[in-house]
Amino acid sequence: MDYTAKLDEKLQSLHDEGRYRTFIDIERRKGAFPHAIWRRPDGQEQPITVWCGNDYLGMGQHPHVLEAMHEALNATGAGSGGTRNISGTTVYHKQLEAELASLHQKEAALVFTSAYIANDATLSTLPRLFPGLAILSDESNHASMIQGIRNGRCDKKIWRHNDVAHLRELLEELDPDQPRVIAFESIYSMDGDFGPIEEILDLADEFNALTYIDEVHAVGMYGAHGAGVAERDGLMGRIDIINGTLGKAYGVMGGYIATSAKMADAIRSFAPGFIFTTSLPPAVAAGAAASIKHLKNDPHLRALQQTQAQTLKDRLLALGLPIIDHGTHIVPVHVGDPVKCKMLSDRLLNDYGIYVQPINFPTVPRGTERLRFTPSPVHGPDEMDKLVSALDDLWSQCALNRAELTG
Repeated sequence: MDYTAKLDEKLQSLHDEGRYRTFIDIERRKGAFPHAIWRRPDGQEQPITVWCGNDYLGMGQHPHVLEAMHEALNATGAGSGGTRNISGTTVYHKQLEAELASLHQKEAALVFTSAYIANDATLSTLPRLFPGLAILSDESNHASMIQGIRNGRCDKKIWRHNDVAHLRELLEELDPDQPRVIAFESIYSMDGDFGPIEEILDLADEFNALTYIDEVHAVGMYGAHGAGVAERDGLMGRIDIINGTLGKAYGVMGGYIATSAKMADAIRSFAPGFIFTTSLPPAVAAGAAASIKHLKNDPHLRALQQTQAQTLKDRLLALGLPIIDHGTHIVPVHVGDPVKCKMLSDRLLNDYGIYVQPINFPTVPRGTERLRFTPSPVHGPDEMDKLVSALDDLWSQCALNRAELTG
């Protein structure tokens, strides 16, 4: 086989479909977010405004976070020096896990290098802990959840997105004595819709199922202390395993699960993705703990972010742009064509200094390509005016339809 030719063929197919992904070199500057510098391919520097980041609250620039990271870095150095089992558990990791357990009102928490790894490692390990396990998964679950379920090689059932009636049908098909886990998300990031948490938990109680919720796009953002949608709705105590991230609203890096002490001990003891991975640098753990502590007591940032998101939605709707609005902080604008989606992204960047990444297949189904905006408390009125004006201009230039799409 001509391996190089095969690689060329595969890559060309992405170009032909208009969904080849390009990375742009961004230089974030402390205290300036959402403003940054784009290092263009020609070597020139161009100021840009980032509108698609997951640092939803700007905590990656927060003085409390940076101070905690500097202190830990000066005290310990750069890396942890090993896996959690072999010299990589420090006081900073223990403090972070205690902070997370407290946040979610659980007995214990385990920190991973990312929420992707936390999902993959945990979901793939559960079948080892419960022989004969069936995992029932929402069809729109994140790729990391899908990968973890696949790696677990257990009985899996896929239920239609947010369709609790279909979930009930699948539960009824299982042997009453078969162990089962229902895996779902609180906020699905591509459409920005909520999962029907309470209805799912009612089914879990009825059918004696464990529950696994991914709150990565909600932690820091919802609830009185930022523990997520389950906290907002008073449901955390009914959920067995909560997955979250430290790399979005908390502005740092890493992922975790919060659960019972015995479940955490079992995952810690059996999950290869936890056992054989070098632990987070202590400075990162310290910064994450500081971010969680701050957001527990700062509802103002959460409220301001929600206001910003609603303002952007209202202004885009007034222009007739087809936004997808399910009431969350995420603002997807439907394009429906990968080539036009990439063209819009390129024009926004080159002509207006606005950075938003096109979202194409396989992240979303074909025909639902979109631009996904994540307004934050630090996007000011001027930045929003420029974004809305640019989208208005480009929508006309590209002859795109102006029709509401509210989901």
